[in-house]
Amino acid sequence: SNLVLLCRRPSASATDLMTPLALLPWPAMLSQSGMVETIPGTPRMNHAQCWCGSSCGASLPSSMVPSLPGVLVGIFLVSACSYQRGRRATRKLQKCGCRGRLPRISCSATAQDAKAEVAWRRAHVSPDGTHHVGACGNALYAHRFDKVLPFHDPGLAPVQRGATAWHIDVCGVAAYDRRFSRTFGFYGGRSAVVDAAGRAWHIDASGQDVYLERYAWCGNFQEGRCVVRTHDDRYMHLTESGIPLTSTCQRWRYAGDFREGVAVVHDDTHRATHIDPDGALLHGQYFLDLDVFHKGFARAQDRHGWMHVSTSGEPIYDRRFQAVEPFYNGQARVHRFDGGVEVIDEQCNTILEVRPASAQRGDTFEKLSADLVGFWRTQALHVATSIGVFEAMPDSLDCIAAKIGMPVSSLKRLLRALGELGTVALGADGMWRLTERGALLRADHPLSLADAAWEYGEHMTEAWRRLPRMLRNPEEPPPDVFKHVAADPERCRRHHRMLRSYARHDYSEVARKIDLRDGDVVVDAGGGVGVLTTEILRQHPGVDAILFDLPEVVLKNEVPEELRDRLVLCGADLQADWQASMQRQVNTVIFARVLHDFNDDLAIQIFVNAKQVLKPKGLIQIIEFLLPEDDFNGGLCDLHLLAVTGGKERTQSNFEELIRASGLTFVGRRDLPALPSLLIAELND
Repeated sequence: SNLVLLCRRPSASATDLMTPLALLPWPAMLSQSGMVETIPGTPRMNHAQCWCGSSCGASLPSSMVPSLPGVLVGIFLVSACSYQRGRRATRKLQKCGCRGRLPRISCSATAQDAKAEVAWRRAHVSPDGTHHVGACGNALYAHRFDKVLPFHDPGLAPVQRGATAWHIDVCGVAAYDRRFSRTFGFYGGRSAVVDAAGRAWHIDASGQDVYLERYAWCGNFQEGRCVVRTHDDRYMHLTESGIPLTSTCQRWRYAGDFREGVAVVHDDTHRATHIDPDGALLHGQYFLDLDVFHKGFARAQDRHGWMHVSTSGEPIYDRRFQAVEPFYNGQARVHRFDGGVEVIDEQCNTILEVRPASAQRGDTFEKLSADLVGFWRTQALHVATSIGVFEAMPDSLDCIAAKIGMPVSSLKRLLRALGELGTVALGADGMWRLTERGALLRADHPLSLADAAWEYGEHMTEAWRRLPRMLRNPEEPPPDVFKHVAADPERCRRHHRMLRSYARHDYSEVARKIDLRDGDVVVDAGGGVGVLTTEILRQHPGVDAILFDLPEVVLKNEVPEELRDRLVLCGADLQADWQASMQRQVNTVIFARVLHDFNDDLAIQIFVNAKQVLKPKGLIQIIEFLLPEDDFNGGLCDLHLLAVTGGKERTQSNFEELIRASGLTFVGRRDLPALPSLLIAELND
C-alpha cells in the first residue's frame, strides 16, 4: 500500500489544496532514523493531511512528521515509531479512496509543479462546458468561458470567449498574451491555432509559433508528425519543427495521422496506400480505401470488397466482404455481401456465424421483379424532364400544375413517383423542391443529365430491341449511330450536351495526368464539343491541340475564345484517311471513351489511321473503363454498346491485343481519378 504525505503552512486557508511531498510504498517507509529525511535549510511545516482536501480526517500522527520541508527536493522516508498509528492513518487514506490515484513525484520537481500536474490530470470539463472542475466536482477557478476543452500536457486547456480563444493553466490563468480565433489541445507540446483570417498553424506552450508557414487546416502532432492541408487543398505531413517530410515532399489528396509509424494517404487517383515516417511508400500497394495497422493488420478495400492486409500490403486471405472490423486477439467480425455476419480468424476460417444470410437478404422474387421494371424509372424521369417539371420548382402543387399545363390530380401522381425516385421532396410549407439528385435533371445544371434522360427514354429503348439479332449475328454490320445523330440537328445538340456532362464529370482532373511536353501537338480524337480539349489546353499551356470529330460536331465546339489560338479544328470520320484530313504530324493521339463504340476490326483500323499522323516514338493514350478480368462488373454497359453502336467494353488484355495487332507497343497503364483508366501505346521505330 501507499502513503501520501502532503503539507501546507498552518496559516493557509483550509480550502487550499494540499501540496504533495511524496508517494511512497509502505515498506519503504520503515527507517531506523525515526525521522522524515529532509535537506537542511528548507522551510519547515508541521502538519500533514490527505491530498483530497476533504474532511476525510486522514492525517498523520504528529510523531511521524516532526518536520516537513515546504519544497520537495529529495526522497522522504517515514520512520516506524508509532507503527500502529501509521497503519491506522494509512487505512484512513485507503478509505478516502484517493490513495494510488496520484502520480509518483519526480525528486527534481517542485511541490507547486507537482500540485498543478495532479490537478490538471484529474480535472474535467464541467457539465455546462464553461469551466473545469476537480475530481470532487469543485470548480478549479472563478472564471467562466463560452467553451472550454480538456487539459492536455503540459497542463494547458483551450478556452473560447466570444470570437477570442487562448489557453489557460489549471488556475484559469492565461498561458500567454496572444489571442486567436480558435485554439485546440496540445499534442506533443504543440497546439493548432486559427486566426481571424482562417489561417492555421502550431504554437508551443509559451504561445510562440513553431514555424512561420500558414495553412488552411492543421491536425495534431502524433508520433512526431502532423497532417496539414495547404491553401490549394493538398495534404502533407510536417516534422516537429514544421518542416514537410523531406524524402518526397509529397502532397496528397488526403492524408491521415501516423499510428505505430504508419499513415494512410490518398493520391490524385483517389487510391489509398501507406507511408512511413519519412514519407516513403511502405509497400507500394494501392487500394480504394484503407486503414492504419492494428495488431499487424490493416483493413483495406479493393474493387471486390473489404479484407485485411499485412504490412507488405498483401491480402492475408482470398475472400472479400462488405465490411470488416480490425482483428481483436486474433479474431475479427465481418459483414458478408449476402447480409450475414460472422467472426473469422487470421486465416479467414469461420469461427461462428453471428447472423445468417437470410436475416437481411430479403425476398429474391421481389428483387428480381424490381429489376424487371427498371424501365419505369427511365421513362418516369424522361417524362418529367420533357414536360419541364424540374424547372418549375420550387413551388406549390397548384402553381407547378399551372406552369406545365397539367391537371393537379395528374401532377400529384407524377410527383409521387419522382419522390420515390428521390428527385423531389415536399416541405412542411407545402412547397415542392428538388433534391440534390433532382437538381441534376434541370437543363441549366453544369452537369445536367436532362438530355441523358431524353436520349435514353426516347432513342435507346428502340436500340435495345436490336440486341437479340446482334447477339445471334455478331458479324452483322453495326448501326452507324453517330451519322444518324449528326443528321438530326436537335438530337445532335442534345446528344453532345449529354456527352459534355459526362465528360465534365469524368475528365475534371484527367488532363493533368496525360503525359505532354511543351511544344507537343495532341489530337483529341472523337473529342465531341471539346471538353477534354479545353482542359488539356488549360493544364498544358505549352501544348497545341487538334479537335478531331465529324464536321457537324466540331463546328459546335465549346472551346473558350482565349484558348483558340492553340486549337485546330479537324472535321472528318475516324475511319477515313487521317493524313489527308490533318496534313501534319503530331506527338500524341488521345482516344477518350471513343474506342468502346467500335468493334475490334474497326478499332484496329482506327489505330492504323492514327499511326499515319504520329511522329516517331509518338504516343497513343487511351482513356477507357476497363472490364475486370475476374468478375461481372460492366456487363450491362457492354450489352448497351453492342445494341447501340456495335461496340464493346474491353479488359486490359483485350486492349493489349488490339495494340499489338495494330503494330504498336503497349507501354503501360495508369489509373485515373475517375472511373476510367489510361492505357499508353507507342509507335514502333
